[in-house]
Amino acid sequence: MKKVLFTATVDSHILAFHVPYLKYFKEQGYEVHVATNGNEIIPYCDQKHIISFERSPYKINNLRAISQLKKIIEKENFNIIHTHTPMGSVVTRLAARKMQKKRKTRVIYTAHGFHFYKGASKLNWLLFYPVEKYLSKYTDTLILINKEDYNLAKKKFKKCKDIKYVPGVGISTKKFDIKITKQQKSNLRKALGIEETDFVMIYPAELSKRKNQEWLIHSLKDFLHQQEDIKLLLPGRDSLNGKIEHLIKEEKLENQVLLLGFRKDIPQLLKISDISISTSKQEGLPVNIMEAMYVGVPSVVTDCRGNRDLIENNINGYIVDQLDKKQFVEKISILYHNKEKRDELQKASKEKIKEYLLDNTMVYMEKIYRGE
Repeated sequence: MKKVLFTATVDSHILAFHVPYLKYFKEQGYEVHVATNGNEIIPYCDQKHIISFERSPYKINNLRAISQLKKIIEKENFNIIHTHTPMGSVVTRLAARKMQKKRKTRVIYTAHGFHFYKGASKLNWLLFYPVEKYLSKYTDTLILINKEDYNLAKKKFKKCKDIKYVPGVGISTKKFDIKITKQQKSNLRKALGIEETDFVMIYPAELSKRKNQEWLIHSLKDFLHQQEDIKLLLPGRDSLNGKIEHLIKEEKLENQVLLLGFRKDIPQLLKISDISISTSKQEGLPVNIMEAMYVGVPSVVTDCRGNRDLIENNINGYIVDQLDKKQFVEKISILYHNKEKRDELQKASKEKIKEYLLDNTMVYMEKIYRGE
């Protein structure tokens, strides 16, 4: 029986993005293995391997992980290994070298966003660029999900003979193809303390330095005080130890900026929102923007890798320089005052997102898995 191995540092990555691809391999008659540092139950997985992957490149456990994974790869004799996440892919490619040469095991790596990019720190370039360039020669197929990474890889990673662009991992539309009545929308708004006439903005993302909610609050504070019928929803886990909550209280915005924590009802929240925003410093290809596009919520985003792949300025949203707080507010103000403009951007978003849907990306991936 043919065998495939998916690897990633943590279970959540596999569960969030790759279950449809595990299902594909099961349907093709493969024995499906998954290796992560976690013990979650993974759908369509025949055998789960717990490997001591660490996200940090400085952790000694990653050396142990290479040894652990090497033994599994040599024992199982996989036909295909598809690896994900930065350290997961470093460990996997180092562990697979022998079998890649001996048994022609095919190693595929999807980079969900290099740590080096335009605007990244010199330290990131010094640490991560040489590693990725070196390991590219142990990568049979390198998949990039945004144009900036793809162009860089094609130019710099000459030892990798097969470099592909795929528009993301594909978003599944099932959870968004839900009907929500006016009464249900009204009930959800009421539960969140939102009036029927309020203008709602949403930024579903982990509270973090990369997602840059601190900049967002500082940019919007004066505008929000002037427009008290605007509500900003911030669903997402807090990785900043209450820093954003403290800032909101300090600026007396508790009634307008709503920290919602981790939520499972993002589709419903999007359906009561007027616009989506992102102030991220960098992205691979942001799922939150893709989901907003599918629902038909226009976006105002900062100009960074990933965001600029999805948003065409003044076509299906607005792109704003990361340092330009004034312009960011101006674009939001345009959409706040102009429903016709929102409708125009919404229509374009729903058209553009078709390229990034799971059915489309699956076509790309099937060809890659077949070696085409």
